[in-house]
Parts: sequence; C-alpha cells; structure tokens
Amino acid sequence: MRIALFVTCLADTLFPEAAKATVRLLERLGHEVAFPPGQTCCGQMHVNTGYQEQAVPLVRRHVRVFDPYDVIVAPSGSCVGSVRHQHAMVARRAGDVRLAARAESVAGRTYELSELLVDVLGVTDVGAFFPHRVTYHPTCHSLRMLRVGDRPVRLLRAVRGLDLVELPAAEQCCGFGGTFAVKNADTSTAMLADKMRHVMSTGAEVCTAGDASCLMHIGGGLSRMRAGVRTVHLAEILASTEQDVVTDGRGGLVVGS
Repeated sequence: MRIALFVTCLADTLFPEAAKATVRLLERLGHEVAFPPGQTCCGQMHVNTGYQEQAVPLVRRHVRVFDPYDVIVAPSGSCVGSVRHQHAMVARRAGDVRLAARAESVAGRTYELSELLVDVLGVTDVGAFFPHRVTYHPTCHSLRMLRVGDRPVRLLRAVRGLDLVELPAAEQCCGFGGTFAVKNADTSTAMLADKMRHVMSTGAEVCTAGDASCLMHIGGGLSRMRAGVRTVHLAEILASTEQDVVTDGRGGLVVGS
C-alpha cells in the first residue's frame, strides 16, 4: 500500500524521530511511504484560537497536497482530529462548498497511526521489541475526537519485552491543550502536576502517547523534576526492534534515543 505521511509541525520542527519512526515502521510492514513536500501546517492552531479566516488558505493547501493519495497517516491524534473535525467546517463557513467537499474526502482517508495499523492494515503485532516498563497516556484529541479507544494499548501489549502498566486517572488531560498552556499557565501547570504524579506512581521508565505535543508537555515537567522517566512517542516504540537495542555500559538495555 502507498501511504502519504502527514508529518505535522511539531514532528517536522521539534520531534522528527516520531515521523522517522512512522516511516520505518510502515516500510518494515511492507508499505511504501510518500512524503508530499508541499505540506505545511494544517491550521489547527489558527482555528483553535479564533482565526478561522486565516486558516482557509492552509486548509486549501492541505487538501490540494493530500488529495492525490488514497491513504494518509499522521503520528498525531491532534492534527488528524483537526483535519477530520475542522477542515470542512472552516471551508463551509468561508462559503467554499467545493473546498468543504474535498476536505471531507481527504479527511475520510486520513488516519492517526494506531487507527491505520489496527483498522486499515489489520495488524496489532508489528514485530516490535522494547524491553522497558511503559505507561500509556491517552491524549485528549485521540481519546475524545478520534475515539481511538484501546488501539494503542493493543499495539503496546503485542510488543515483545514491554511491561505495560496502567496509568491512574489516564483519561485526565495533561494540561497542554496548545495555546491553553500559554493563556492559562497556572491551570495548565496544576494539571501537569497531577499527570506527572500519576506517571511516577506507576514506576514506569517510559511514558508514551500518540501526540508529540502532550509528550513535550509531560516530558518537560518530568525533566525539570529529574524524575528519571523519559517520554517516547508510540511510533518510536512500535518501530523498535532487537537491532535497535544497545547496552548502556553497565549491562542495562537502552532502546531508542
């Protein structure tokens, strides 16, 4: 299958390993991954902060770039949620009925990574190996907008060597919410403190999720606390194999960066 990678802004600029891992994983499963070079921001930030008119050119560009592809994947529930739930709405409010119809068509072919693997490709065991204790944070957009359910957990349970521990109060928001964390910093920080407390209570070495934005927020807090817990995108875990395992010089195992 030929699959177009919708890389997202955060993966492109700050967390490229999540995008690279997505490509490695899909290619290992026998699929061709295309990277449309004309892609830019999907416009989610603009829409969420009230700049719908300014988002229209971004929606139009996104539709033009990805319309030629039958299947599109992104390592982000947040951006896929925007494509599915905002693009056609933005186009309709701008009075562009044709764009709205094309946006709906593209949205129907756009998947978050765990959706693509489980629902489209029909696989839960991707041949991954990750010998670490891991807890999973279900991000708000993937949980509430996309309703990915237990798909990420099913994928993680099939990873050899991985010890998956349940995260208490998992469905509570981590406090990021894009510009919410900037405009409501005190509230965001309090929500983050709760999330970090729950993560650390699991004794996990790694906290994973399907959105780099939430991992950036949680990981930043854990780093400042010197908690000894690192954040790793779901794609990076699923892309890991025995060949990626190296020793840390003390006989321990380290997978990924």
